[in-house]
Amino acid sequence: MIDKAILKHCHKEGFKNDEVYGAYKIFFGTLFSESRLKIINLLRKKEMNVSEIMAELKMNQTFVSHDLSRLKKCGFVNVKVRGKFRYYRLNDETISPLMSLIDKHMSQYCIHILRAMKGGNENEKSKINH
Repeated sequence: MIDKAILKHCHKEGFKNDEVYGAYKIFFGTLFSESRLKIINLLRKKEMNVSEIMAELKMNQTFVSHDLSRLKKCGFVNVKVRGKFRYYRLNDETISPLMSLIDKHMSQYCIHILRAMKGGNENEKSKINH
């Protein structure tokens, strides 16, 4: 359930519930991409430009730029222009704490996913598929 205050604000702006849920879907869908997760993890350490990200992840410029565009659109990253380069930094206000919370959740509640992926028991495998 989306917070009532958020829905009320969105309704005042003329958005319907299904549109608000659609925005949530896009936001959380941003985390679905392995390459975007890798970029997020790189940017947790330091700000970087496209060339640095490309070199670190061994990805081409088109894919890195596309992923950064999505991350920027959803507020995951902030951009600073210095000279002819754009430097990307993780949004420290909201996304850094969110990623820390996700890390904590994964380590406490989702370790069975890793165990099952590594050939764990059938009970753990069935938890993943449900």
